[in-house]
Amino acid sequence: MTTHGGFEPVFCTIVPPHVLDKLARAEDPALAGPARRTLERDALERTHRRLTTVLGAPSVAPPAGAEPAKPHRTVHDARHGTDLPGHKVRGEGDKPGKDATVNRAYAGLGATFELLLKAYRRDSIDGNGLPLNATVHYDRDYNNAFWNGEQMVFGDGDGEIFLDFTIPIDVIGHELVHGVTQYTANLTYFGQPGALNESVSDVFGSLIKQYTLGQTAAEADWLIGAGLLAPRVTGKALRSMKEPGTAYDDDVLGKDPQPATMDGFVRTGRDNGGVHINSGIPNHAFYLAATALGGHAWERAGQIWYDVLTGGELKEQAMFADFATLTVKAARERFGDGEELDAVSKAWERVGVRTL
Repeated sequence: MTTHGGFEPVFCTIVPPHVLDKLARAEDPALAGPARRTLERDALERTHRRLTTVLGAPSVAPPAGAEPAKPHRTVHDARHGTDLPGHKVRGEGDKPGKDATVNRAYAGLGATFELLLKAYRRDSIDGNGLPLNATVHYDRDYNNAFWNGEQMVFGDGDGEIFLDFTIPIDVIGHELVHGVTQYTANLTYFGQPGALNESVSDVFGSLIKQYTLGQTAAEADWLIGAGLLAPRVTGKALRSMKEPGTAYDDDVLGKDPQPATMDGFVRTGRDNGGVHINSGIPNHAFYLAATALGGHAWERAGQIWYDVLTGGELKEQAMFADFATLTVKAARERFGDGEELDAVSKAWERVGVRTL
């Protein structure tokens, strides 16, 4: 397993640490307890990921006789334990069972595979038919979902703040696209490169939802994780690409800290240098470009972002300006000096990121 620049999978979660930190300090033990246990479990998984990176992750090949350009999905049930992958409960081609969580995970893996194949002619997340594996019902009251460099893992949520993490299809897509980044640009998971890593996953997570629903850019809600927050939470999602900083404003969770432009760029040592916070800036740039172009966002704006991610020029330590410059170049190379180039250039200008 190699990428340009080297294979270095990272441990990526959908719920940012700053959200769980806030919950862990809540006075209500029903809120604080699950958050603390989730943070502890995430720390263990993060350590495991680092060890696997050092020792080498096992290679995974499609099963014998598997058809190319077809998904190879397997869903496991952890039965509220933490041993991965758990007990196999559904394989490729198996009929849906009674467990809605299993069925949603299976469908989400398939939707991600389909967008990558149909829109970008990519055979699975590695481009070579990598099997897509997922584990559901991980741990008890586990408030997260993650890609660990090898597979997807979903918690059921605590029912107080978070619901089942398989509910939003964009959460499934977001985490799987960390795998695409892992096999291509391999963006360093810290600071601006880490925020770009997170933003790319939000972008394609949203596109997977839009593709599945047949939505145009104008029809999409541009929310990440809509349907994940429990009824008691004052909020609509984890993040908003349309209006970063407005996804939630809750007594327990606090206020969504994402900036929409470089004027609000947050400098912090937490959350790997604010990767889940400052990702709002490139997220908003994509939203602006996609809505300016109209139609289906995966066709033009998404194609440009995909070209940059997979084109081989994006460096592991890329800053926002580097990524923006490459999107301008990609827009010109694929579409010429037309509205695509204009939309992308103006989008970055509006969020305060200069192209070089």
